Amino acid sequence: MILELRNCVRDYPWGSSSLLSDLLGIDNPSGGPQAELWMGAHPGAPSQVCPQDDWITLPDWIAADPAARLGESTDRQFGGELPFLFKVLAAGRPLSLQAHPNPVQARDGFARENEMGLSLDDPRRSYRDARPKPELLCALTTFDAMLGFRSVDEIYQLISELELRDLGSPLDALQSGGAVALREFFASLMGADPAVQSRIAIGAAERCEAMPDHPARRWVKQLARQYPGDIGVLAPLMLNVIRLEIGQAVYLPAGELHSYLAGCGAEIMANSDNVLRGGLTPKHVNLPELLDVLTFSSGPAQILDPSETTPGVWTYPTPVAEFELSRIEVSGEHLRESTNAPEILLCTAGRGRLEGVDGSAGIDLSPGRSCFVPADCGGYRIRGDCCLYRAAVPTG
Repeated sequence: MILELRNCVRDYPWGSSSLLSDLLGIDNPSGGPQAELWMGAHPGAPSQVCPQDDWITLPDWIAADPAARLGESTDRQFGGELPFLFKVLAAGRPLSLQAHPNPVQARDGFARENEMGLSLDDPRRSYRDARPKPELLCALTTFDAMLGFRSVDEIYQLISELELRDLGSPLDALQSGGAVALREFFASLMGADPAVQSRIAIGAAERCEAMPDHPARRWVKQLARQYPGDIGVLAPLMLNVIRLEIGQAVYLPAGELHSYLAGCGAEIMANSDNVLRGGLTPKHVNLPELLDVLTFSSGPAQILDPSETTPGVWTYPTPVAEFELSRIEVSGEHLRESTNAPEILLCTAGRGRLEGVDGSAGIDLSPGRSCFVPADCGGYRIRGDCCLYRAAVPTG
């Protein structure tokens, strides 16, 4: 049984007031920020389904028969839970600098904070579950982001030319190159006295105003206007500043510092909400934990273009077992044979009709409508002219 989803919109302050409405037709009567549309079974904002007469949460429906609805392999591998969370992210202003843990760090960090007696909604929490959070974002509009550390030589050049006296010897250490030097510099910068951090941030913005235009300096100036005195305004000088065109994507493994700056994207991740923040936020920053999570690898950012895996279906490669993202372009008819694994389909453009191959389901497709395809559905057919994004568990 293929089921339409009723989804939650998260109203984080950095959200856009118009992107979700313009792209997906999602109502915004208050005119406030709409940051993320969540599709999935995460307990923080689970989707709902209506298998009979009443709406129930997707995790409750899955729990009634996980082997059938997730497939035996997914059920066994992920303990009866849908292993991915699918979102549409709409950034009206930059998100915090952040990174996500690997499986061991997530498990140990969650247990440690439980032992400390921190409730799941405690603002001091860094780990809200025991799962890692690799993720992939695909641009639905032009999308700006910061992703991964630049080469150490490039960081040294961009920062040293600002001639900021408060940086001192840690900047000189960058000349030796490598992850150790980068970690030492970043730790010194992030751990400096708040008054020193403020002077550095303000001085960097002032120097960038007086220097020739450069994408990194442009973002330093913009971040300084939104987060005055926050040491995170130096991030564009340390991280790769990239612009994704529609259909391009980035994959973020554990331990990679990043920030989404502006635009709308389809985002898929492991079913986790673990975030280690490092600036550009009023929220809790746990510097020792962030330093442990970051890998401090450096070099150019890798932008992903999908490959056409079957006619009309383009898939974005990732190395993880929890998720896979594909774009489906339908012009006439698209047939999907059963994969024995769960999927979520989101229509982003056009009109169409989704039906199970046995005729058991019929859902009209238009921008913003989404549905859950259980593992035992037996396959489906899409007719019309439309574009969909498919979040799925890889099947090999």
